[in-house]
Amino acid sequence: TKGFTLVEIMIVVVIIGLLAAMAIPAFQKVRDNSIGKAMENDARQIASAAQQYFLENSAVTDITVTVTSTNGQIGGVLSSYVKNISKGTTLTGSLSLDQPFTMTNPQYRNGTAAAVVVSFNAEGKRTGP
Repeated sequence: TKGFTLVEIMIVVVIIGLLAAMAIPAFQKVRDNSIGKAMENDARQIASAAQQYFLENSAVTDITVTVTSTNGQIGGVLSSYVKNISKGTTLTGSLSLDQPFTMTNPQYRNGTAAAVVVSFNAEGKRTGP
């Protein structure tokens, strides 16, 4: 009779398992890196919008920004400059001319077990992990 033996089928299953064991961590690393780059881009957009707002309103040096993490919608005075950022990303603290701010995304781990809080300077450049 024609067909595969049990040993042949088991070898194929083991090979597929080994390929999956190598591919899944690589995929997770690429996904994590992508989320980190998206947060950096969001920080640059928010910092640029804040700098523009400070230029247009020279008496103001400190603003509060709210971010709805479920859809990434920006609230407050910057909502006319930036509509949305990445879903899940939150902004901590207020924005000022020369003070750093932090952002986090629960899916961004940067190789750790817990979500990482990333620091940015007032220009939106990454300064922390």
